[in-house]
Amino acid sequence: MNETGRILVTGGASGLGAAVARAVHEAGGVALVLDRVQPPDDVPAKEFLAVDLADTAAAEHAVSRLAERAGGLDGMVTAAGIDSCGPLDEVSTMDWERVVRVNLFGTAAVVRAALPYLKVSGGRVITVASTLGLRAAGDATAYCASKFGVVGFTRALAMETAGTVGVTLLIPGGMRTAFFDSRAQQYRPADDSMLNPPERVAEAVLFALGQPAGCQLRELVVCHDQEPSWP
Repeated sequence: MNETGRILVTGGASGLGAAVARAVHEAGGVALVLDRVQPPDDVPAKEFLAVDLADTAAAEHAVSRLAERAGGLDGMVTAAGIDSCGPLDEVSTMDWERVVRVNLFGTAAVVRAALPYLKVSGGRVITVASTLGLRAAGDATAYCASKFGVVGFTRALAMETAGTVGVTLLIPGGMRTAFFDSRAQQYRPADDSMLNPPERVAEAVLFALGQPAGCQLRELVVCHDQEPSWP
């Protein structure tokens, strides 16, 4: 398969997801977007469905609806993600668990629903973890738990789908997006010039999507050369 196919993107209304949708479109492909909010006009989504990935049943149903509308899937990118910073005993149970539901359970739900279509097309899954899925940070227990989970989930998925569906684990460092905007000041990057523009990470996503049959990019770390969370 290649990047010009039917690519489902979660979190495609903003940040990395929006950058991936644009890159897929520019490469001649079709972006199918899932997000809680409508993508802005500059995000070329062929199809869009609003869904909260914390609701795994709704997420699975939304994937199936988009895939049926498009006549199948050639790839998917799980770019949706949230965070809730703070010491464990100061982050509410609801907020903490929502991070895990969206980032980990939501990822598993959309991949589960997409697999039947990707097996038919010989397509590819690209899951989005984080450098904080490989190393820990204080006041980020929910985010680290969810992204460490995505790493383990993806490695196991690659083993069980070998030869039928391509699986790539994308590990981005910090990106220059609105992801940090709602955080308290102490949890924001001290210098956003040390963050990658999401468009550069989207280029790596296209590279992974465009690999020929039988060739697997199992894991990719993409970060600014002065990224403080890596290695």
